[in-house]
Amino acid sequence: MSKESEIRIRIQLDDDQLPEQITWQASDSTAAEPQVSKAFLISLWDPAYKETLRIDLWTKDMQLEEMNVFFFQTLVTMADTYLKANNDEKLAAEIRDFALRFGEKTSVIKKK
Repeated sequence: MSKESEIRIRIQLDDDQLPEQITWQASDSTAAEPQVSKAFLISLWDPAYKETLRIDLWTKDMQLEEMNVFFFQTLVTMADTYLKANNDEKLAAEIRDFALRFGEKTSVIKKK
């Protein structure tokens, strides 16, 4: 028997249609209330057109430093995901190296 799960994302917009608040909730979550977020990036693969569809949103109060950390952590986890999906240690290391350079340039991590 197959199982179904749902992730619901709600975006509250201001009068200028800019995101003011983002909340999300997953049907499999143990959280009773929707969780607050300041940003999300969603990439979906369209097999018919063989292209990536994206939704990138962030609230107007998200600070630059928060965005830098968000991108750094996303890049690091993309390296992990790529390794898991393709078992290509070399390319995953290159993605991770780029993430580290990004983190240093944005002062998310300090140079050693």
